[in-house]
Amino acid sequence: MSISAAQVKELRELTGAGMMDCKAALAETNGDMEAAVDWLRKKGIAKADKKAGRTAAEGLIGVEQGPREAALVEVNSETDFVARNGAFQEIVSNIAKVALASGDTEAVAAAKYPGSDKSVTDTIKDAVGTIGENLGFRRSAKLAVSQGAVATYVHNAVVENLGKLGVLVAIETAGDADKAAAFARQVAMHIAATNPMALDVDALDPVAVERERNIFSDQARQSGKPENIIEKMVEGRLRKFYEEVVLLKQSFVMNPDITIEQALKDAEKEIGAPAKITAYVRYALGEGIEKEESDFAAEVAATVKK
Repeated sequence: MSISAAQVKELRELTGAGMMDCKAALAETNGDMEAAVDWLRKKGIAKADKKAGRTAAEGLIGVEQGPREAALVEVNSETDFVARNGAFQEIVSNIAKVALASGDTEAVAAAKYPGSDKSVTDTIKDAVGTIGENLGFRRSAKLAVSQGAVATYVHNAVVENLGKLGVLVAIETAGDADKAAAFARQVAMHIAATNPMALDVDALDPVAVERERNIFSDQARQSGKPENIIEKMVEGRLRKFYEEVVLLKQSFVMNPDITIEQALKDAEKEIGAPAKITAYVRYALGEGIEKEESDFAAEVAATVKK
């Protein structure tokens, strides 16, 4: 099949591999982008695939905290200029307050906006006319514990509790809630930096694990070693994979000599009781949303021709 320059460019951006390697990978996989990424990885040309979705949408991530609970929301705008608008920031803060009471995305969208008889969805529609830009409430999440704490962290905050990236971390414990919250906030900062795929190994997507296992198996077989040795090599590489993508197995950014799992055990001494990280949520602004890119030079040229 014919492979377009755009396909080659996309694969190159995803993997960092050379142009000819990308073209060969796409030819071998009939233009299947994900299969081409795997083909390059098996050849050792691409060490790891990146997310296909580009982080391009603007807006704000907002958090709201209550006793032993917290909520996280994402509200999008077309430009960063609007994200710095006080009226827009107030909308995001109020939606975060609604999320703390209402929970999931659908419930928040249908709930009444603070100080109004209108829903959150209708309020945003009204704001489009006022602010003069397309806006959208994209998602929300809430974490709560019966005992312990839910910590929050906002990275690149433009004002308090509003920024480009937000994290919630729930920690269950019968010990000192303030000390548990302080530790959980450190973990939230770690999550902001490392973006783990799952809390623990059991929570990983089995499809993703099997995909890695297949890639590692193909790589190991290229060594020509016996099957029993290959099996050990694959298991070793899977353990390394877990250390990279599983929160509890990751090296703690505050102290790279220990894992999050060990840091939690050490923190229990300060907390005064056993503690368990039960859940986390990480929202990065616009992740997974593709924004249409325009060729500014071509637009100017087209205007001149007119």
